[in-house]
Amino acid sequence: MGLIVQKYGGTSVGSPDRIRAVAERVARTRGEGHDVVVVVSAMAGETNRLLALGRELAAAPDAREMDALVATGEQVSSALLSITLNAAGTPARSLLGHQVRMRTDGAFTKARIQTIDDASLREVLDRGRVAVVAGFQGVDAAGNITTLGRGGSDTSAVALAAALEADVCEIYTDVDGVYTADPRICPDARKVDRISYEEMLELASLGAKVLQIRSVEVAMKFGVPIHVRSSFSDAEGTVVTREDDALESVVVAGVTKNDDEARVIVRGVIDQPGLAASIFEALAADNISVDMIIQNVSEDGRTDVTFTVADGEAEQAREIVEGALASSQRGAILLDRDVCKVSIVGLGMRSHAGVAAKMFRLLAEAGVNIQAISTSEIKVSCLIDAGQGVDAVRALHTGFSLGHPQ
Repeated sequence: MGLIVQKYGGTSVGSPDRIRAVAERVARTRGEGHDVVVVVSAMAGETNRLLALGRELAAAPDAREMDALVATGEQVSSALLSITLNAAGTPARSLLGHQVRMRTDGAFTKARIQTIDDASLREVLDRGRVAVVAGFQGVDAAGNITTLGRGGSDTSAVALAAALEADVCEIYTDVDGVYTADPRICPDARKVDRISYEEMLELASLGAKVLQIRSVEVAMKFGVPIHVRSSFSDAEGTVVTREDDALESVVVAGVTKNDDEARVIVRGVIDQPGLAASIFEALAADNISVDMIIQNVSEDGRTDVTFTVADGEAEQAREIVEGALASSQRGAILLDRDVCKVSIVGLGMRSHAGVAAKMFRLLAEAGVNIQAISTSEIKVSCLIDAGQGVDAVRALHTGFSLGHPQ
């Protein structure tokens, strides 16, 4: 018998019937003798509804107040699940971020967890109750409600599992695990039984929507096993864990496509020491993450610098570059939103030569032109035309034999 943390996403608690189904699963786990901590997201669509309300009343609503607003979504779902559990005979107590004492920094809308005081949770568990925690939220040093950004309930759950030294963190969602590709693009995509933290971290950063990237970072740091499962079936899902010899033997574990990409092109920049620092320090100061970076060969003392950012931050990135470089230092700043990024990920790339070359050949044979490339030890990413994204994923999935065995 152990301690299990279960996290349920918005679709899993999206209606009274689904909340009852979650309560039945929680009660079943509790009946098996386990202590259970449940982390819930807001009901499906609720966070978007609350954000829209705030933006209807102000063009640029105050970030602190928006956090106070959207955090109510998780307050509702945690209370509803606790009500349901108690009515069905399973003692439960709902807790908000400040009641758990999940301390964060003060970066509203994208706060990071700093410490967790687990005393209140252990008190609930010691009394034989299920602790139902509102995910996605915490509190800063000044007592303000903060939120952890999109998908933050995953991070809440894994962080609680780490603090409580739980046996496993089960992430229940509307998919039954991690697949070799998006099944909507590749019908023969195969569910992976086990995957390493490193591979999952790359997949999450490259567009896979199963887990939030920060939750994987926390799990890897503290060695928390994650079991990704469907809330609509009892089937085994995918276990995210430490790498081992079996995992390292898989050359490519998955293919992803990320449409949330934009390319920023800075024309005619004066080529001198400190150029890159001026641009990318300014972007970093505004918490804008940059992915692919290309600087052309200098001609007549000037060069072009190209980089990619999340599509939603493209306009802001252009404004920051304009502010960082005087007009005399650079030419036009252009945005290209008609791009996407396709990637392959696998631990086996560390010990197998020619994987990138094979990827480039497969894309060439599919008629896909590569605009930019970035690599790490276990991934290769290519920036391509958005209209060719689906064809590229299918070509790579087939070419690396990732589908179901024939």
